[in-house]
Amino acid sequence: MIFVSSCIESTAKILGITSREAYQRMNTIGMISHYLIPNYELLHTQSRKYVTDTTVETLLNWEKSGKTMISPK
Repeated sequence: MIFVSSCIESTAKILGITSREAYQRMNTIGMISHYLIPNYELLHTQSRKYVTDTTVETLLNWEKSGKTMISPK
């Protein structure tokens, strides 16, 4: 969970928002439970800049398109 909180904080810093807002936005589209946690083994071997850039890009793209990483029930 330290990795996830670090991703949230670095994303918030880049976007100029609070960590709470970044968490809420990421959670709404399923980034935490369906992207960051399942891909931890791969992501934590990458540079902080790469992970942050990819996370920010994914968040903004998915929000813009109205998509979510959460599968419909």
